[in-house]
Amino acid sequence: MNTITFDLAAKVVRPRPAISHKGTFGRVFIIGGAPQYGGAAILSASAAVYAGAGLVTVALAAAHHAALRTRLPEAMAITWTDEPAFSDALRAADVIVIGPGLGVDAAALAVLRQTLAAVSAQQTLIIDGSAITLCASHHLTPAHANVVWTPHQMEWQRLSGLAIADQTPAANEAAAAALPGTVIVKQHRTEIFTPTAAFVNPIGGPELATGGSGDTLTGILAAFIGQFHANAETICAAVYTHSAVAAAIAKTQYVALPTAVIAALPGYMRKLANQPN
Repeated sequence: MNTITFDLAAKVVRPRPAISHKGTFGRVFIIGGAPQYGGAAILSASAAVYAGAGLVTVALAAAHHAALRTRLPEAMAITWTDEPAFSDALRAADVIVIGPGLGVDAAALAVLRQTLAAVSAQQTLIIDGSAITLCASHHLTPAHANVVWTPHQMEWQRLSGLAIADQTPAANEAAAAALPGTVIVKQHRTEIFTPTAAFVNPIGGPELATGGSGDTLTGILAAFIGQFHANAETICAAVYTHSAVAAAIAKTQYVALPTAVIAALPGYMRKLANQPN
């Protein structure tokens, strides 16, 4: 497997062009935040904004709109059933994220089916959290290959059929090859499987073992893809950046809270962008 490096991340994260506008840096649409799971969608949206996405829209339960606007006034809020705004946001997005706090009930399944039917080959679809569980249990697969799956090991067990004890790099790679797009298997040493290569993240530790860390990574992925194009290097750079920021926090703190990681993203990305190309 190829090892992700700081230099790879620095190659991806470049200074912003002087002549640009918010549309230059990607339109991200995040779908999740069921009534009982609002925090997941808000964390993903916060990570996307702080990692540089130009425009972020979040579809989440109306009960969470006030919290989103208070925590993140930079993001726009709609609900799953807010038509035509929901369909318009689907069409306008460069990157669509579905799953953070989505839940697995009938309403969640309906919005997942709608999203899978609407996404185009020109858009990147990130399938996260409970959307992975729904895809596994209902045998749903996107119609095109511009997809990023972000399972932790239990979600990967549901999706791949591999028990956690059997999730070796070789077995993971073989199972990922049966899915469209790229698979990120989140674990102590996260593995990334693209259609043509496999990568391992050499950093990341127990400081990330806290609720919301996966949602934060998903937002970073969306922002990176929206800004730096959908390719293996960009995905690897996002995974590395998430872990590197957490590792820096862990030098002085016992746990790298997702909110702390999010707050530190712009500074770390400036560090990457300042590296010689």
